[in-house]
Amino acid sequence: MNKNDDMGFVSNKIIILISIFIGGLIIAAPLAVKMIGVGFNVYVTAGVLAYSVTFPVTDIIGEVYGKKAAQQVVRGGFFALIIAFALIQVSIHWTPAPFWEGNAAFMEVMNSSMRIIIASIIAYTISQTFDVWFFGKLKTKTKGRFLWIRNNCSTIVSQAIDTFVWTGVALYGVLETQELQQIFFGEWGAKVAIAALDTPLVYLGVYWLRKKKNPVEIQPCENVAE
Repeated sequence: MNKNDDMGFVSNKIIILISIFIGGLIIAAPLAVKMIGVGFNVYVTAGVLAYSVTFPVTDIIGEVYGKKAAQQVVRGGFFALIIAFALIQVSIHWTPAPFWEGNAAFMEVMNSSMRIIIASIIAYTISQTFDVWFFGKLKTKTKGRFLWIRNNCSTIVSQAIDTFVWTGVALYGVLETQELQQIFFGEWGAKVAIAALDTPLVYLGVYWLRKKKNPVEIQPCENVAE
């Protein structure tokens, strides 16, 4: 078995990348409750930057360790979103302390986050799965060359899918059609711009990950001495 495709074979660098991926993925949902302006009448959610870091991470991992490894990271992110959804549900229904006066504001933000997290789970599953698959296809077509083309093309298409699904599920019925269009094109444009700007970071990340991988074998539980 090729170690590059086996996520039982990990390194400290992989752990750092996956932590960045999960952190950006989870924090993007509550941040998306707020709408912000970025100039030129363009409006996006405050979580757009946090979510955008997830795509270069899977591209870096996919480039170095292969499609299978990137798919496993995506599956890990899916379960992280499910756990976040469950924990928020628990926090909403947990009886607040009688002296705490912030429950109304907390409930308003968290209840808004719930629909956003559901939208995020659906959009994430579709777009990230597509992104990993499309990146792998482009890598085959380009014979491993032109990383900048694979990074940008896969992100442009997958982020269009992600933004369309997320906007429809999270905001349909909340905003007017014109506002939905503004959010969609604003979010997608911001994600494409971020993808273009992060291309040097993807090259740097691939170089960093390939250099002295420092592998650590993860032993099965039954082989660990008690």
